[in-house]
Amino acid sequence: MAIQIDTLKGIPYFAGLGDAELKSIATLMFEKKVDRGEMLLLEGEPVDAIYFVGAGVVKIFKTSADGKEQILDILRPGASFADVPVFDGGPAPASAQAMGPVVIYGIRKNNLETIIGEHPRVALNMIRVLAARVRHLISLVEDLSFKRVIGRVAKILLEHADNGVAEQKPRLTQQDMAAMAGTAREVIGRSLKALEEEGAIRLDRSRIVITNKQALKAIMELPA
Repeated sequence: MAIQIDTLKGIPYFAGLGDAELKSIATLMFEKKVDRGEMLLLEGEPVDAIYFVGAGVVKIFKTSADGKEQILDILRPGASFADVPVFDGGPAPASAQAMGPVVIYGIRKNNLETIIGEHPRVALNMIRVLAARVRHLISLVEDLSFKRVIGRVAKILLEHADNGVAEQKPRLTQQDMAAMAGTAREVIGRSLKALEEEGAIRLDRSRIVITNKQALKAIMELPA
C-alpha cells in the first residue's frame, strides 16, 4: 500500500519538506500492521530499520533481570523509534510493544542514508527529534530521582488525560502506570486513592476522572 503524503507531513523527521520530496521518500518506506501486545523491537536484538508510528500507540520499555518493567516513553502517531541503533549500529537499547492495533512505517538503514544525502533538511530534523528525546529522558531521571510517587502519578495523569482532543491516547492500566512511575502496582492504587481524597481525581470503576487539574499540578511539583 502506498504511504500517503499527508501522513508523512505529520512526522517531525520530514517537517518542512515539499510534496515532491515527500513523494520520493515514500517510495523508500514500508508499512506494517500489528495487533495489540505484539513486540516490535526486543532489547538487545539487532535493528536494520527506523520506525514511525502511523496509527495507534507504542510503548518503549526496558526489563530488568527479574522481569520488572520500566516504561521509558509512550509513542503516538508521528513519533519515531529504533533511531539510536540504526545510527550507531548497536543493538536495540529498549523494547517496543504495541498497546493496541498499530500501523508503523519503516525505512531500512541504507535507504535512510540515501534520504539524508538527497534531503539534508532531514538530518537537521533528526537532530531536533533526538535532542527532544534526550530532554525527555533527563526529565524521566529527574522524576524517578527527586519526585514522590504520588507526584509521578499526578504527572502521568496530566500527560495522558483525555481532554476531548482528537488524539490517540493509550488506555493505561495501573500496571502500566507502575511501570512508568518506577514503583509497584499496589503503590499506584494507594496513590490514586490519595489523589481522590485530595479532590484532584475521581475513581469511577475502571476510569479515572480528573476533577482538579490545578491540584494535580501542585502535587506533581512536590519534592521527594
